[in-house]
Amino acid sequence: MVNRTGVAVDVRALGARVQARRGGTRATGRWLGRFVLTQPLGAIGAVIVLALIVTAIFAPLLAPHSAKDAAFAPYLPPSAEFPMGTDHLGRDMLSRVVWGARLSLYVGLVSVAFGVTLGAFWGVVAAYFGGAADSASQRLVDILMALPPIILALSLMAALGQSVDNVIIALAILLTPTAARTLRSVALAIKESPYVEAARAAGCSHWRVIFIHVLPNTFATYIVLFTVNIAYAIVVEAALSFLGLGAPPDEPSWGGMLTAGTQALETAPWMIFFPGLAISLTVFGLNLLGDAIRDVTDPRLRGGLG
Repeated sequence: MVNRTGVAVDVRALGARVQARRGGTRATGRWLGRFVLTQPLGAIGAVIVLALIVTAIFAPLLAPHSAKDAAFAPYLPPSAEFPMGTDHLGRDMLSRVVWGARLSLYVGLVSVAFGVTLGAFWGVVAAYFGGAADSASQRLVDILMALPPIILALSLMAALGQSVDNVIIALAILLTPTAARTLRSVALAIKESPYVEAARAAGCSHWRVIFIHVLPNTFATYIVLFTVNIAYAIVVEAALSFLGLGAPPDEPSWGGMLTAGTQALETAPWMIFFPGLAISLTVFGLNLLGDAIRDVTDPRLRGGLG
């Protein structure tokens, strides 16, 4: 068929594309419906995480004032003008909590992306090659995991200095050995699979086998680790800021807000309540979503969602 401009149009091809898109939309809708029915807690977690992401992205539009604008009276209680009150410097708590979502999500996502990805690659490569390299790498992992996480994080921050970027570096170092140990155990089983042995027999190089056959089959475990460790990174960042070694004091960090709130717990309890509630809801939602993703991706726990 030819349209008025002389351009050939394949009506049947266009119809097939439209039908494919509609079929994909219906399949996605059915999958989401089954997910909500079989994983209701995971759906609640997904809603909480989605709200966190929307808050972080649209923080400039959602925050009524600047997070660093100390232009109001200090210790104002929650009211219609200031729903979460003001802090000891006269800054709007609602604006700081909203901007704190962006900081926490940024720190959590970036640190986990670097730490878990590096640890996953480390663990898979060590498991695949085995031998002395695997033994040496696992002893290093044992050393790092033997140190209490918060002590290791504090030591790293004391050495690196106080900044958001250094918090990300410290968290990435903290997350790497755990991811390496977890993904190594998965890769040990995968490398003995028949398709890996067939790839070796066909003459594939070691790195081709790793990147084409081993790493893709660890993706489900990687996704679960990624989701769960975002909550862990947010908690550690809040703890470091609470102890004065995380984000700088002027940055809208939930942990820093808790530190300021402890100094005025009796006169302004809202200063510690709202950032604490934000941390609790975020970690709760991420843990619910992480557990649901684990149940969906693990065939032994998938149930009716497979």
